Amino acid sequence: MRSQLAIGTLLLLSGCSTLPDPDPNQAWIDLAPHDDTSLHAVQVDERDWADNRYFEVAPGNHELTVRYQFPVAPSNIGPVAEPLWRDCQLNVSFKEFNAGQRYRLQAGSIGFRPWIKLYDQQQKLVGQGEPAGCQRT
Repeated sequence: MRSQLAIGTLLLLSGCSTLPDPDPNQAWIDLAPHDDTSLHAVQVDERDWADNRYFEVAPGNHELTVRYQFPVAPSNIGPVAEPLWRDCQLNVSFKEFNAGQRYRLQAGSIGFRPWIKLYDQQQKLVGQGEPAGCQRT
């Protein structure tokens, strides 16, 4: 009985982690957070996006909003033993998303300040975003 439950749980989890096949008529945007952080897709053109693991958009101009959660190391905030977690939204706009192309959003931080960069398939930097607001968690 336990083995059936374990197998069922593993199958359920593996089904949840697979991404859909990219639509060749859309642009696909992967999310790439740094270690010990989380990066989630939130909105496309100020409309909620259903799947927080990636973006898929029609060719053209779009604004993407992500949620980025990251720790600020104690050495950056004084004599505190635990890291201080930040929860931020960041926006990045790009005018030339192309059908069938894959892009990558990479997020990181310097101290309390988050950053986000958009790369094309050739790993060329094609856009940078700005924080839209942060809070401590």
